[in-house]
Amino acid sequence: MSKSIARMTIDPQYQLADVDPRLFGSFIEHLGRAVYGGIYEPDHPSADEMGFRQDVLELVRELQVPIVRYPGGNFVSGYRWEDGVGPLASRPAQLDLAWRSLEPNRVGVNEFVEWAKRANSEVMMAVNLGTRGIDEAKQIVEYCNHPGGSYWSDLRKSHGYEQPHGIKVWCLGNEMDGPWQIGHKTAEEYGRIAEEAAKVMKWVDPSIELVACGSSGSKMPTFPDWERIVLEHTYDHVEYISMHSYYGNRENDLATYLAQSLDMDHFIRSVIATCDYVKAKKRSKKTINISFDEWNVWFHSNEADKQVAPWQVGPPLLEDVYTFEDALVVGCLLITLLRHADRVKMACLAQLVNVIAPIMTENGGVSWKQTIYYPFLHASRYGRGKVMHCSLQSPKYDCKEFTDVPLVESVAVWNQDIAELTIFAVNRSQDGGIELECDIRGFAQASVIEHTVLVHSDLKAANTKEEPQEVIPQHAQGAKVDGGLLFAPLPKLSWNVIRLRV
Repeated sequence: MSKSIARMTIDPQYQLADVDPRLFGSFIEHLGRAVYGGIYEPDHPSADEMGFRQDVLELVRELQVPIVRYPGGNFVSGYRWEDGVGPLASRPAQLDLAWRSLEPNRVGVNEFVEWAKRANSEVMMAVNLGTRGIDEAKQIVEYCNHPGGSYWSDLRKSHGYEQPHGIKVWCLGNEMDGPWQIGHKTAEEYGRIAEEAAKVMKWVDPSIELVACGSSGSKMPTFPDWERIVLEHTYDHVEYISMHSYYGNRENDLATYLAQSLDMDHFIRSVIATCDYVKAKKRSKKTINISFDEWNVWFHSNEADKQVAPWQVGPPLLEDVYTFEDALVVGCLLITLLRHADRVKMACLAQLVNVIAPIMTENGGVSWKQTIYYPFLHASRYGRGKVMHCSLQSPKYDCKEFTDVPLVESVAVWNQDIAELTIFAVNRSQDGGIELECDIRGFAQASVIEHTVLVHSDLKAANTKEEPQEVIPQHAQGAKVDGGLLFAPLPKLSWNVIRLRV
């Protein structure tokens, strides 16, 4: 039987784009135990003086997350941000209709800005364009970013924050195309309010960057006409349009599940085409980029969520327990995002703690890393630099939803500052290992630093409180450079990180 081989060529002359570090962002919504019991638990043994769990902060810092979207999500479309600032004793508890929970407002914008600083991160703030609108959008930017001398900026100072927060990225609402959204709007309705909100927000602070709501998924009946109409209104006032997409394996069809990144790729290309159509129609020289500010695997918890009693503080919602096969899919999705780094400038793994998250916690107890933690960690740590144009030739397969699916999905990132070339690769083959042969003769004196692999004999294996290290990365043997060619064995069904000194 002949050995399966995938061949790739990487040349330093062929560069796609610099990776914006914000591609490795994440998301904290007032949903389930993301905030209460996740990042914030004042009675926890590790809690600091503000009530933030230090064990969680340590895991977040390890991921090197540069930006975190907040406070939602569906939650933001019914949120009054004023309820979450000022003395704790005067903050009202409110019904959150989005997730049928009770919001005590113990954590608000000021606390979250403080948490983000401790996590070595920035805040991507969303404004409520569901039940609220232009005035509220103006006021929250003034509260957060204006130096002083006005009502809202002085109110911030009275709350103990003399210096402005300087939040630079703002989302103009959330998933306003969705009938499930509080204040759901047509594209025309949303486009108009987003345009007017964007204008006043930038009049308050011209330095901010704005994200318009794109479609909440490529299967929405209004996609991609939604993007066209919204951008025809907002093009001159925003820098990004958002994308959201989640994937699952409800039919237990591994071949199709592992190919879902092809759907993400097609979705991105369609949104880029729509953005550029509006650019051409407007005769504009400005390019709209993408904020893929919700993406992940999400399906495990769907049935369990139906059993959760409503109107609790921090109920256990969307607590997917991720398997090894989920980590492979997340790896493929990360590779796809990197391959579009010329237009996808920000992305948020949704979410960060407890809620469809790489980090899980026990109330009052331990925290641990889920399987998907590791590909995200590797991409965030080693995916900084320039994405290369790679010529990849791989054996292919067909499945229920896709044809010509490459068995090897791969991308390379060159970090010139530290003289490293990193190759990320997923072997989708269920039949056996594949040898990756990579022509890197353009890089002088290349040598292998390490080959890290995430692999497990059980596709359904998961990390739990009892077995937190069931699925963890391992050092692989056999990768070598000979005559300007890299030879690296990729085990079947594996996530691979091959780091080279160049």
